Amino acid sequence: MSKIKNLFLGAFIVLLATSCAGDGVKVAVENTTALERQNEMIEVNMDDVAARLQLADTAQVIVLDATGNQLPYQITYDGKLIFQASVAPNATSVYTIKVGTPEVVEVLACGRQYPERVDDIAWENDLTAYRMYGPALQATGERAFGYDVWVKSVKEPVVEARYASELNPETMEQIAKLRKTNPQAADELYRSVSYHVDHGNGLDCYKVGPTLGGGATALVVDGEIVYPYCYKTYEILDNGPLRFTVKAVYNPENIKGNDVVETRIISLDAGSQLNKTVVTYDNLAAPTTVVAGVVLHNPLDECRYIASAEDGYLAYADPTDNVNNNNGTIYVGCVFPEAITEAKPVMYEEPEKTELRGGADGQLLAYTEYAPGSELVYYWGSGWSKYGFDTDEAWNTYIQNAAVAKRNPLKVTLK
Repeated sequence: MSKIKNLFLGAFIVLLATSCAGDGVKVAVENTTALERQNEMIEVNMDDVAARLQLADTAQVIVLDATGNQLPYQITYDGKLIFQASVAPNATSVYTIKVGTPEVVEVLACGRQYPERVDDIAWENDLTAYRMYGPALQATGERAFGYDVWVKSVKEPVVEARYASELNPETMEQIAKLRKTNPQAADELYRSVSYHVDHGNGLDCYKVGPTLGGGATALVVDGEIVYPYCYKTYEILDNGPLRFTVKAVYNPENIKGNDVVETRIISLDAGSQLNKTVVTYDNLAAPTTVVAGVVLHNPLDECRYIASAEDGYLAYADPTDNVNNNNGTIYVGCVFPEAITEAKPVMYEEPEKTELRGGADGQLLAYTEYAPGSELVYYWGSGWSKYGFDTDEAWNTYIQNAAVAKRNPLKVTLK
């Protein structure tokens, strides 16, 4: 009799599991803040989804919102299924993941290394674009430590085309010949292909130089910033359609007699102005101060910035590298989910300003203490006055709200 009961019980469990797989996995996303959380990327463990759906290795899934519409998704290098969720203040939204054939997804986040441009790594999403400099640039002796910001004003990817136009060898050869015979024509041709000119989708008009640029980190030893040079090695971990992730390892820095190696994992999601960055320092012997920040291109009394150590953010309105060229304003900022000790502008005096910092007036810096063996997680990024941020107040509000959101992440539960 007990065997018959066990058979019925086993059959019931199989039927229940099959029914659950057919109905899909419910994903409850809870917003505990008073903010409207729009198109915010969430993560669920793909192994958990696969187990609940009894997926074969090759099975595909679809993600549905409450109305049954398919949502784009991506499986990341670390086994997460990610998609964008929207949740009203102090509310919960429910999504469904089930077996199915996903629709074609447009690429909104992507990037690569550009060895043809001294090993730049450049990446973008539907809102903004960035690059960091590589070993080939370092070999030239140019001092460029921080992140570069490329503004864009269209949703589709633009970086690949900008490099192709700027670096076209036939055009470069033609420009070089014209320099000798007709400098004006050479300048006109250069401007027609250069990514330093806005051809309708944005441009590169941000100046980094020997600073932290648009949001890089650095150790502080005996009161001095130890600027990391260009990355040594890299690995692209995710390349769209919704997230770009790159891992960059830097050359060892001698810190108190130890060869300290910095590693950064940078990810940019579709729909976000901010890169998530996880920083670690291997072989660091003792707790050490770390700064993250942005370069300032105004005297202090002209700087339009906000900073709060208590609330975990800093933001600045950068005048661009050519204020007379109608390039608008580049907004930059950083957000810190964990506590920081100080956030303030640090200005330069001569000769440091000219001789060491490329003419930069100063930097807006956030300070925190890094414990050996831990991870520093923070966010940095940018906006543009010609694409979504009409005023300083709009950018400042974005950064302040992002700080609240990062300290109060959406709660994700599988049901």
